[in-house]
Amino acid sequence: MKVGICSLGCKVNIYESEVVINLLKDHGYQIVDFDSVADIYIINTCSVTNESDKKSRKMINRAKRKNKDAIVIVMGCYSQVNANSIDADIVLGNKDKSRIIEIIENYQKNKEKQKIIYDLTKVEFEKMEITKFENHTRAFVKIEDGCNAFCSYCIIPYVRGRVRSKAKEDVISEVKTLVEDGYKEIVLTGIHTGKYGIDIGSSLEELLYNLVEIPGIYRIRLSSIEINEITPRIIELLKNNKVMAKHLHIPIQSGSNKILKLMNRRYNKEEFLNMVSNLKEIEDISLTTDLIVGFPKEEENDFSETLNTLKEIGFTKIHTFPYSKRQGTPAASMDGQVLPEIKKKRVHEIISLSNEYENNFYQSKIDKVYDGVVEVHNNGETIVHTSNFIPVIIKDEILNNNEIVNVKITKVDGLKVYGKVV
Repeated sequence: MKVGICSLGCKVNIYESEVVINLLKDHGYQIVDFDSVADIYIINTCSVTNESDKKSRKMINRAKRKNKDAIVIVMGCYSQVNANSIDADIVLGNKDKSRIIEIIENYQKNKEKQKIIYDLTKVEFEKMEITKFENHTRAFVKIEDGCNAFCSYCIIPYVRGRVRSKAKEDVISEVKTLVEDGYKEIVLTGIHTGKYGIDIGSSLEELLYNLVEIPGIYRIRLSSIEINEITPRIIELLKNNKVMAKHLHIPIQSGSNKILKLMNRRYNKEEFLNMVSNLKEIEDISLTTDLIVGFPKEEENDFSETLNTLKEIGFTKIHTFPYSKRQGTPAASMDGQVLPEIKKKRVHEIISLSNEYENNFYQSKIDKVYDGVVEVHNNGETIVHTSNFIPVIIKDEILNNNEIVNVKITKVDGLKVYGKVV
């Protein structure tokens, strides 16, 4: 049978979709493009914003139009909170994705629609493992699920449950298998990665110190970490161990103490700035971030405070989003909602600042030599990602996918970086 899979949202969803793909292939199913005619469609949904919900619904409808006789399976965050309003053959929340074969077979036998939703505050980590990551040179490994933070704008703790960690031995085993299978770079991912281990008597720090010792491992990258979860020993590892990627994605969300408090972020800008100054002692480190503008009650002076904070930090790149009301979160009912045109103006201002900083960072690396993993894209473009996550475009040289090479950065054109193998 042919199966089309669409994965929306974060790296955790990409990992979980890959688990499903591995299981389906092992049981003789053929994976096809989502936009082709298939016997089964699986939509792994996202619900982080109202726009994500809209996109999830759009993909469900697209699958039904492609083949009205196909089995439509909707799983993930959107289905976890909207199960009753979804018209699909199988509705699966954020548990039991690893049982996908059994669930499909039950449906084929009984032809009864299923809704499989659990109370995620009462479940353990669902054991998942991958041995292959199709069409990727970097392999994601999900080490944690759930979040205990309850930021006032965020629905994720409600759709993913509380922090649950994969057993340390299972993480090490999975990474070893992927390294033996030829994957050079492993990206550790989770919903709240920095809280790994709090429920099993371990920690992210402890896990990292184990992983860097795996024979043959080339690079470990963290997908994201909160500023108050970076320990002195993690900084030491970043500074002194070549396996750790010299890049951290640290969401700041706002540079105004008033807004940070309203967001229920658990730090203030002074703490953030202090940690950044420690991180910048690491040679060649690249720091990127997420920022929400136009949060309720963000006035011009609050936005100016954020701009000043960003200028003091000097991130490599700022991923910015206009605040979007998320029903079911405290921020959705707050007074002082900001007008759309003001949010739009602030987003453009941040994008302009981000582009300037990204270009400056790249310009400062001209004539430097870095090692990295070759990625040959479908469009023929060859890119080498350095440890500090600079995407260096290599032209006029034939390189093999997943090869490790040294590249010298020769030219920067806007946000494009060019180099040659040395």
